[in-house]
Amino acid sequence: MKYFVYILKSERIDKFYIGQTQDVSERLKRHNIGREKYTSKGTPWTLEFFISCNTRSEAIKLERKIKNFKSQKRILEFIENEFSEGRGSRKIENL
Repeated sequence: MKYFVYILKSERIDKFYIGQTQDVSERLKRHNIGREKYTSKGTPWTLEFFISCNTRSEAIKLERKIKNFKSQKRILEFIENEFSEGRGSRKIENL
């Protein structure tokens, strides 16, 4: 089964959130209804980017790599680089 690494953005608190899941749509809903304690203060969250991985292990490694960037500037650079290579997707239709 595929896993996804996703990046959310909260305009309200001007922060990114990086996570991994098997169902990006369901995870985004959980973040936006306040079911996830860490992100509840930043609602609403918008999906900025997601990328599929073949295994959970691969997804966890990529999630850690992105989280280690530490700055929003580096995260934005990562997103731009992934889009230029055509690997990532910015939106999921019919969320």
